Amino acid sequence: MLPAAWLARLPGQCEVCRSATRAALCADCVARFAAPRPRCRRCALPLAAGDVCGECRQRPPPFEHTACAADYGFPWDGLVAALKFHGRVELAAALAPLVADAAAALPAPDVVVPVPLSAKRLAERGYNQAWEIARRCARLRGVPARADLLERLLDTPPQAELGRAERLANLRAAFHVPPAARALLAGRRVALVDDVATTGTTLREAAAALRQAGAAAVDACILARTPD
Repeated sequence: MLPAAWLARLPGQCEVCRSATRAALCADCVARFAAPRPRCRRCALPLAAGDVCGECRQRPPPFEHTACAADYGFPWDGLVAALKFHGRVELAAALAPLVADAAAALPAPDVVVPVPLSAKRLAERGYNQAWEIARRCARLRGVPARADLLERLLDTPPQAELGRAERLANLRAAFHVPPAARALLAGRRVALVDDVATTGTTLREAAAALRQAGAAAVDACILARTPD
């Protein structure tokens, strides 16, 4: 049996193209599927021109920026599903650097906070995929990560199962900042991390709770954004 140190030197396979690589994602696939593109700086919606989409002009979100690594589609949809629903927690180590790189141009946060799961869903899944990404992003940026500054009070249906109108109503009053966390948020800039944004409702509601608790600013950081 080979020692662990030797095993670590052996090439693995890219999760997308299966080419030999020591990383879970090869550089060619990252360049192909996570190429930068013009986006709304507030919500990361892909744009043909301009820097803020019409929705964000009419209804500015409670976060200042959204850093996004890619559009939600192949191969990110499969990788996110494997991370969230099939116990592939190790994929967070491959996805977190993409999120951290996308966020590199944003103002440095004081703390990184994941979008929380409800207690019921966390118990069922055994982990929060947003936390697995967030804590690795924080390590890469050299800032603290805290999973106890924001709570999800309601066990709402998954956003992916709902229509747009239902998504907008699904998360009202879903998030809460514990009283003990308010002093830790007061005057701080928060990087709010999640895996995927669809309508952006989850990020809006979570960021609003953080701002109401005293956070000076919130920036959203996500792996992928649905393109419409």
